[in-house]
Amino acid sequence: MTTVNVALIGVGNCASSLVQGVEHYRDGDAPGLLNPVCAGYAVSDVRFTAAFDVGRAKLGLDLSQAIWAEPNNARRFADVPHLGVPVREGVLADGVGAGSAELVDPSGGTTVADVAAHLRETGSHVVVNFLPTGAQRATELYAEAAVEAGCAFVNCMPAVLARSERWRDRFAAAGLPLLGDDLKSSFGATLVHRALVDALTANGVRLTAGHQLLAGGNMDFANLQDPARMADKRATKTTGAGTSIHVGAQYLPFLDDRKIAFIRLEGEGFGGSPLEVELRMVVEDSPSAAGNVLDAVRHARAALDAGGGGFLREISASLMKAV
Repeated sequence: MTTVNVALIGVGNCASSLVQGVEHYRDGDAPGLLNPVCAGYAVSDVRFTAAFDVGRAKLGLDLSQAIWAEPNNARRFADVPHLGVPVREGVLADGVGAGSAELVDPSGGTTVADVAAHLRETGSHVVVNFLPTGAQRATELYAEAAVEAGCAFVNCMPAVLARSERWRDRFAAAGLPLLGDDLKSSFGATLVHRALVDALTANGVRLTAGHQLLAGGNMDFANLQDPARMADKRATKTTGAGTSIHVGAQYLPFLDDRKIAFIRLEGEGFGGSPLEVELRMVVEDSPSAAGNVLDAVRHARAALDAGGGGFLREISASLMKAV
């Protein structure tokens, strides 16, 4: 069995939880992991081979150190040893939005050719995109680098990539797997919201309205204070919502990586009788997503093994919000 060599685009909280998770679940016997073995690969088969970021505070640091650099504030649940993976300067493009500009000192003059060369040199198999919501151009540039380097691509963010026929065709022609868009958390607001919708509609309730109000203190929420970027997130969150729904996000720094979600659904039951459901949940944002990323990279590696290129629809439908 070979390894799953993973390159990270963006070394933020999601990357922190993923890197910690690989160390925490190396023996595969701790609670909280749905699939210790996925697509024939154990967690211990996952290796980090490359990492890119545009925040000067992280550049040049080993990945094991960069995951703790500000403005990261994910929960620490594992001690990560030195990985020998220095964080390299990435492609800036539209990677830093107005909402998060004050929290990042950006540097990003790297070219697509440079990224592709490094992916090849490090033997990376799968590129994982953790860029901020709204970074459409930057996502496409990294996808281009992945194609040039012969890597699979997992788009964990709302940028339109796996939903684009052009990019599906590009990856299919290159014989490379593509997964996306916008990762689901293993247990998050979207999962709970859709479960409520499914339960109500399956029992005859006609939903008429609803909302999902979110608050958090990490970089994702800072970034979502930009209305244009929030629109991208809203588009993926409302997919499959089953009714007209309002989605809002508030940045509250004191929450750090915790996310508070308020979900409300309104509908009509038997005889037109009114029905209302309200729910409040609190979850650590980044760790709740890491398990699905682990599955995604292992499925991508297995598809590479099998010579299966193009959009992995069934896997994406299971792990992503917008397919």
